[in-house]
Amino acid sequence: MSFTPFLFFDGNCEEAIDFYAEVLGADEVVKTSFADAPPEAGMPPDARVMYSHIRIGDHMLMASDILPGQTYAPQASVHVTHYAKDAKDGRAKFARLAEGGEILMDYQETFFAYGFGTCKDRFGTHWMIMIAKEEE
Repeated sequence: MSFTPFLFFDGNCEEAIDFYAEVLGADEVVKTSFADAPPEAGMPPDARVMYSHIRIGDHMLMASDILPGQTYAPQASVHVTHYAKDAKDGRAKFARLAEGGEILMDYQETFFAYGFGTCKDRFGTHWMIMIAKEEE
């Protein structure tokens, strides 16, 4: 059994998923726009992302744009956690994700992690980047 985060955006999903793929080193990137849907599906004929995912090893992060007219609420009460390869890798990924966003807890060593930090990226996604002491 597994859990897969599914993030929603308001028209900038493609930019966000491409950024996450670059920063996190995705092995696979898949994107389908609403315009790709068959006419009988009744989807809006625009370039918003209907479905996307990035795959990193056995893990996926999925995302979509909301439909036009839907109410968008940025992700506030959920953080996506990424376990970095080592503290240096974690610091680099944290710095990239925090660019143009907000650092909530700066990346640092803690009693439970060689490196841990939380931020909200420029797309509104909250992240926890860490390398737990038992992981390294």
